[in-house]
Amino acid sequence: MTQERWISLTEWPLAVVGVVFITAYAVEVLDEPVGVNERLLELTIWASWAAFVVDYLIRLVLSTNRTRWFVRHLPELLIVALPVLRPLRLLRLLAVLAVLHRVTGRAIRGRVLMFTVVTVLVLIFVASLAILDTEREQADATIQTFGDALWWSITTITTIGYGDYSPTTLTGRFIAVGLMIGGISLIGVVTATIATWIVERVNEEDEANMVATREQINALHSEIRELRADLARGPGTSASADDPGVPVADGPTP
Repeated sequence: MTQERWISLTEWPLAVVGVVFITAYAVEVLDEPVGVNERLLELTIWASWAAFVVDYLIRLVLSTNRTRWFVRHLPELLIVALPVLRPLRLLRLLAVLAVLHRVTGRAIRGRVLMFTVVTVLVLIFVASLAILDTEREQADATIQTFGDALWWSITTITTIGYGDYSPTTLTGRFIAVGLMIGGISLIGVVTATIATWIVERVNEEDEANMVATREQINALHSEIRELRADLARGPGTSASADDPGVPVADGPTP
């Protein structure tokens, strides 16, 4: 089996695993279960993350040049490896986002607007969960509810940042930086999409003008060929000579 074949077979199952992960994490953050329910959710989250680790290892084994693939995918290795450390468990969200980005990118390639909307919604939702999970236990935290977290995520990703809500922990500030970078990147995507649309419209108009110009040139060529044919028939001959109903003098009249 090739790496491309493996990716093709697993992209949608991994997307489902990603959705399960985000759902379990959302329930854990918003509902704050205890006892058996908490353990079940934690088990679901870790099992989902383990699926991403297995996917990474299999893609490494199936790569044609493992050393080069390993070096080129070092950030992905950090994403799947570091969440083993409890203080860095939020990095599991990056593994989910990376898989969802890969799957949706392949599925809706060419539909930039749809891709941008899906990415923004997922990023806002995940960032809201992460910042709430990080901040609400702090005594001086301003983000205490999911509504606060959602409002903060929207104002941050749009680079507005009213300042009424802001992270107080180091982890929360890292989340803010990531969200700001994501917002700036998405603005760049939208700007590039609009610019591409304008260029395409201009190119279409130029192409239409070029077609009309070519038609005019072809018409001129046809007229020139007809004139050359008339000249080749010699003096005293015109296009009307081809009409049998029009008499043509054979020589000078007396």
